[in-house]
Amino acid sequence: MTASCGIEINKVLPYKPLVDKAIMDSRWKPDKVLVLQRPQCLAELNQDRDLDWAEQYERALPHACVPVLATDPLYILYTSGTTGKPKGVVRDNGGHAVAMKYSMNAIYNMPTDGVFWAASDVGWVVGHSYIVYAPLIHGCTSILFEGKPVRTPDPGAFWRVCEEHQVKVLFSAPTAFRAIKKEDPEGLELDKYDLSTLDSIFMAGERLDPPTLEWVQSHTNKPVIDHWWQTETGWAISSNPVGLESMPIKAGSSTMPSPGFKVEILNELGEPVGANQQGFVSLKRPLPPSCLTTVWRNHDRFDSGYLSQFEGYYVSGDGGYLDEDGYLFIMGRVDDVINVAGHRLSTGEMEEIVGGHPAIAECAVVGVHDDLKGQLPLGLVVLKDGVKVDSGALETELVGKVRSEIGAVACFKHALVVDRLPKTRSGKILRRVIRQIADGETYTVPSTIDDPASLSEIEKALHPS
Repeated sequence: MTASCGIEINKVLPYKPLVDKAIMDSRWKPDKVLVLQRPQCLAELNQDRDLDWAEQYERALPHACVPVLATDPLYILYTSGTTGKPKGVVRDNGGHAVAMKYSMNAIYNMPTDGVFWAASDVGWVVGHSYIVYAPLIHGCTSILFEGKPVRTPDPGAFWRVCEEHQVKVLFSAPTAFRAIKKEDPEGLELDKYDLSTLDSIFMAGERLDPPTLEWVQSHTNKPVIDHWWQTETGWAISSNPVGLESMPIKAGSSTMPSPGFKVEILNELGEPVGANQQGFVSLKRPLPPSCLTTVWRNHDRFDSGYLSQFEGYYVSGDGGYLDEDGYLFIMGRVDDVINVAGHRLSTGEMEEIVGGHPAIAECAVVGVHDDLKGQLPLGLVVLKDGVKVDSGALETELVGKVRSEIGAVACFKHALVVDRLPKTRSGKILRRVIRQIADGETYTVPSTIDDPASLSEIEKALHPS
């Protein structure tokens, strides 16, 4: 099934040529392709294979539901591929349905007569879990939004939709709110809309940096709840379960492990570490309902990629720590911990400090090769719209901030102003590719990149010659 096109701000993207090429390249050929014709771009149909959605809908007859086993596959969803070749996560039917229904109550405190809006791409795990399955299983209203948080038509798009449809819970990625903050740093668009029905704002998909948390909280006067999960789990590994008990918010933390998940922080030997010590964020097995059952057509990769590093554990690939109260802090991918002259340092911690500067909308810190110290941190920063600063003076300020809060050991000495950061379509910053570009290595353009031209921009910024 496909549509003839999609719309992205002011661009119309024809889908049918992409589908035709995929079918041509694939060993598996479908008997029929069902096409929804959109007036913005009509697709040319293959008369022997393609069917028009509207025509078929008019002829369609009701069908009874088809029973399936709880363990039957529900869907295959490929991870965003920030760290290499995407993996096909296989979700089951029964466990997934249980987790979706449970989480709508326990985590989101969502009434069945309310309006839930996951402002995400329906093709990603948030879209699967919380645009389609969970709201429908729960029985509440779900919003599907074709647009961006900005330029659809302005940075007030989220607030407009919340007012028009009386949204009770809004869920999106931190990158969406950073985009809003960049274009409307004073939050003036918020004053135009009535958000009285909005109870809470949830964020996930990447680390919620404290400056973004504080900006959204202060301008909306709504609870902003960070929660952490993965395509592989299908729902929150850690969260503030407001449907069970609303816990105090700690900036930088996704609060406590969700019921069913036993989170432990392990060192490189697979041994649990103490409070406030960083390590591999791992999940004690067995995993709760909805977690992946295998990697599509590659079960060995499922074992080697997730289960074999530490016996009895699923390894998330993220680094972080549990504090003395049991709050979980995710500091980024394990790859984002850099080694500077023998000191293991978190680039996520540096990003938190850099991103707190009032001129900066968003940032990324990556470790680049250095012959003497092994790696050195490099900051890339995007300024808020309308902000004019001297780049040299800004770099000096940022270096001073990192030095005062982490210490000279961080060796943070360079911050480069760029127009934008390369990201996947789900909003994850492609730190690994940035690092490869900085080191002059060859790299593969991820299949899920939002705009490949952003990589060329980074190359020119890092290697002007």
